[in-house]
Amino acid sequence: MKRFLMALTALLLAGCGELTEAPAQKVLPWVESKELVVLVQNGPTTLYVDADGNYAGLEYDLMTRFAEQNGLKVRFIITGNHGEVLTRLKRGEAHVGVALQKGFEGEGLKFGPAYQSIQPVLVFKAGLNEANVWKRLGAGDAVVKTLPQYVHSLNQIKTRLAGLTWDVVEDGDSETLIERVAKGEVDYALVESHAADVAQNYFPNVAIAEERGGAQQLAWAVPDSDPELLAKINAFIGQQMADGSVRVLLDRYYGHVNRVGVGDAQVFQERIGTVLPRYRKWFKEAAGQYDIDWRLLAALGYAESHWNPDAVSPYGVRGLMMLTGNTASYLGVDRLDPYQSIMGAARLLDELRNRVGKDIAEPDRTWLALAAYNVGLGHLEDARTLARRQGKNPDAWADVKTTLPLLRNPEYFRTVKYGYARGGEPVIYVGKLQSYYDILARHEPPEMLAQPESTELITIDNPANLPLEINSKFKPQVPMRSASL
Repeated sequence: MKRFLMALTALLLAGCGELTEAPAQKVLPWVESKELVVLVQNGPTTLYVDADGNYAGLEYDLMTRFAEQNGLKVRFIITGNHGEVLTRLKRGEAHVGVALQKGFEGEGLKFGPAYQSIQPVLVFKAGLNEANVWKRLGAGDAVVKTLPQYVHSLNQIKTRLAGLTWDVVEDGDSETLIERVAKGEVDYALVESHAADVAQNYFPNVAIAEERGGAQQLAWAVPDSDPELLAKINAFIGQQMADGSVRVLLDRYYGHVNRVGVGDAQVFQERIGTVLPRYRKWFKEAAGQYDIDWRLLAALGYAESHWNPDAVSPYGVRGLMMLTGNTASYLGVDRLDPYQSIMGAARLLDELRNRVGKDIAEPDRTWLALAAYNVGLGHLEDARTLARRQGKNPDAWADVKTTLPLLRNPEYFRTVKYGYARGGEPVIYVGKLQSYYDILARHEPPEMLAQPESTELITIDNPANLPLEINSKFKPQVPMRSASL
C-alpha cells in the first residue's frame, strides 16, 4: 500500500508540472536484426505514393537498392520535419537519416558522400518584381518563412541585406511553405530548389527568385557510433555515382520539371476544369481497355492538341490525338472523331510499349514508347543503337534522351538504319508530357486508389498519417495508413 501511495503521489506531481520527454525507443543493431530503420521526411523529393499507387521518390529508390545489396530488410519511418530526423537519429531511434544537409557533422552524427546538390531559393507570388522583393526584405518590411536547415543561408544573405528577418517553421516541409505562398497565407518563403522547381508546375502563381543561395549537399547520416554502416554507405554511394545510377534517378524525378512554362501550366490547369470533362469518360474507357493510366492518355491528348478535336498540324496530322492519315487507316479509326481518336491512340501506345520491349522496366518503357509515338519507332531504335555504341543503357530513357538529338548530325544519322530525324523534339515532347501528367495526377485521382504492393522486405511506418499520395494537395483523401510493402 505504501508503494502504491508513493507511486500515485509521483504521478500526481508529474501531472502538475511539465511532462518529461519520453525515453528514446532505441533500435536493435542492424547487424543483429537484419533490418535497417530509416528516418525520412515525406515529400515529392524523398518518398511519396506516386500516380500508380506505388511508393516512389529518390530516397526510397536509393535506400531500397542499398538494403537489397546488403541483404537487409528496410523500415522507413515517415517524419514531418528535418529537425525530427536529426533528433531521433542522435537518440538511436534509427540507423540512418536520409536527405539531410551536410554541415551537422560533429553533433553525434557522421555523414556519407554527397549525392545531390540543392540551393535555397526564395519563392513569392508571381507578378512581383524580384528586385523590389529583395529591396523590401532588406529594409525589414517583410518576413521570410523558412525551415531550420536554411537558416545558415539566410544568415549569409543578411550580410548584405541587414534588415532581413525570418521565422523558422519547425514542423513542415518546403512544399507546404510553397503551397502557403500560393494561397496568399505567406508572402515569402525560402525553400529547397528541387522542391520549388517541382511545385511550380502545379502552383504556377508562385515565382522563384533567380538569385539563389549557396549550394548545399545532401547526404545520408548515421550515428557516429556505427562506422561499419558508414563504410557500407560510402562504398554504395560512390558506386551509384560512378556507374550513373544517381544521374538516372535525378533525371527520372527532376529531368522534366522545367519543360512547361508557368503560363502554359496555368492554362493547362484551367482547362482541366473546363475542357477535360468533355473527354474524361473516353480517356478512362480507353485506359481500361489497354491498361494505361487514363491521366497519361489525357496528358498525351493535351500535349498533342490541347484537347482540340479539330487540331491540324503543318505535317498533316489531325484530331485530338494528332494521328497521321496512314496511322488512322492502320488503326481503323476516324481521326476527326474524338472518341475514335482517343481509342486509336491508346491502342497505338499499347502496341509501341510492347514493341519497345516488355522486359524494360517502367516508367522507362512508357517514356520510350511515347518518344516513338512522336518521332517514330524506327528513329527511336536508331537512338537506342547509338546508346549501345556509347556504352549507355538503351533501356533507360535518361540515356536514350541524350542520343536522340544526335540524329540531326550527319556524323551519327548516316551510321544508323533510318537516318535523319529531328531527335531533339521527342526529348522536349516527352518532358512536357511528363509535366502534364504530374499536374493531372495532382488534380485527378486514379480510377482506383491502389495500395502499394506488400513484400516482407520493405515496410513503411507513417505514425502521424502524413499525406503521401501525389494528388493529396488538390483532392484530399483519407490518409494512407502504415503499410508493409
